[in-house]
Amino acid sequence: MLAPSLVHAQQKRARIKVGFLGVAHSHAAGKWKVLQNSPEYELVGFAEASPKFASEFEKLGGKTFNARDLLDATELIVVESAVRDLAKNAKLALAARKHVHVEKPAAAKLVEFKELVKIARDHNRILQVGYMWRHHPGFTAIFEAVRQGWLGKVTLVRGMIGNSLATERRAEWAEFRGGAMFELGCHLIDPVVRLLGEPLDIKPMLRRHAAVNDELKDNNAVVFEFKDALGVITNSTQMANAFAQRSFEVFGTNGSAILKPIEPPTLQIDLAKAAGPYKEGTQTVPLPKYERYVGDFVELTAAIRGKTPLSVTLDEELRVHEALLRACEMA
Repeated sequence: MLAPSLVHAQQKRARIKVGFLGVAHSHAAGKWKVLQNSPEYELVGFAEASPKFASEFEKLGGKTFNARDLLDATELIVVESAVRDLAKNAKLALAARKHVHVEKPAAAKLVEFKELVKIARDHNRILQVGYMWRHHPGFTAIFEAVRQGWLGKVTLVRGMIGNSLATERRAEWAEFRGGAMFELGCHLIDPVVRLLGEPLDIKPMLRRHAAVNDELKDNNAVVFEFKDALGVITNSTQMANAFAQRSFEVFGTNGSAILKPIEPPTLQIDLAKAAGPYKEGTQTVPLPKYERYVGDFVELTAAIRGKTPLSVTLDEELRVHEALLRACEMA
């Protein structure tokens, strides 16, 4: 017989059984590979209605389940379905008392997202939204500089995120009124709101400027008004070399922090007066190695094992999601 303390230690070290409820999202394969290579997780398999996407994940070594059997066999569910099904699948998993990592944007309606938060709280389950840059070292350094006051009083935050969207994917993104701002711009709306709090006002300008006869809002800008600052997010689906132009900039009374490009990350800080670890003037900040999604699941592991809570609370998730829907004219 093992001593209770040793049994407990072995249970804590046991790999977390995880399954994917949907694999149609473009981020699904990257997250699958991260979990496949993690010693913390046992990747059980996936459930996916589309034969096309199911076939792709079978080639990655995935085992196919129906949804109910997958829920019965797992402790954590990663929801990577088509965006239209994210809230439905996350609700199914939370109602089955599973921890959930759900792709962003997690719901097209605020009431749906509020329901996810309520179920997670009622069942004491973890709900993590998959904004892929929450553990990005450049954003982490910017958040520290702002919160420590090293940039002075922040007055302006700007962000640009674009891509060159394939024509065949436009219909998928056009399902939602917010278009590319909903699917892509959300990645930068998230840090703006978490840095500056609840906006006083949000003014979206969502437009279709591509010479395509559809409803996709593909060239967009949103202005967020805070008590003493503005946030401006722009995005376009018609950008050549778009990854090199993606940026996030914070301006304060003592200086600025400019992350451009976001991937691979380059961060410059320019200060009027030295503050914290930074000298006066312009400097390129050394950043640790970065890989998408790894930090999310490192943090999620610790939360599931009861070591540390998620860094973004459910109240913050609600604030971000409401701001996103307002920015997309969906709330």
